[in-house]
Amino acid sequence: MTLEKTTRLIEQFENCTLPKERWTHEAHFIMAFWYCLQYPLPTAVHKIRDGIKKYNVGVGGQNTDSSGYHETITLFYISAIANFIIANGITELSTHHINGLLQQPFIARDYAYRFYTKEQLTSVEARRIWIEPKLQPSLLV
Repeated sequence: MTLEKTTRLIEQFENCTLPKERWTHEAHFIMAFWYCLQYPLPTAVHKIRDGIKKYNVGVGGQNTDSSGYHETITLFYISAIANFIIANGITELSTHHINGLLQQPFIARDYAYRFYTKEQLTSVEARRIWIEPKLQPSLLV
């Protein structure tokens, strides 16, 4: 994905005009990567969390105990992205870095299941608050 397409994705995400079919698994990562590079991590986490909730509602969805925003998954993947940024000394967004992110093993849809049981991640508790993984230690920075 190019830097220009990423900028457009972020604008549409923030304005809740991104078509739902373009709010893909990869788009979630690109959005979080963008925020993690633009803001200090605590601010990025806040903006990602609030942005996902706002976007979900803005496109007609809901954030409930069974759908929409998921706190544990969000924080888990933000930590993977933050570790990627730190490990690679990334200080600015570029097409090269965006495409590098999309090649990481943690982009795989089932990656979180290396750390969490299905029961953990599908629980209401995990959707509402951060829970520690049972299978492997947390990646949180």
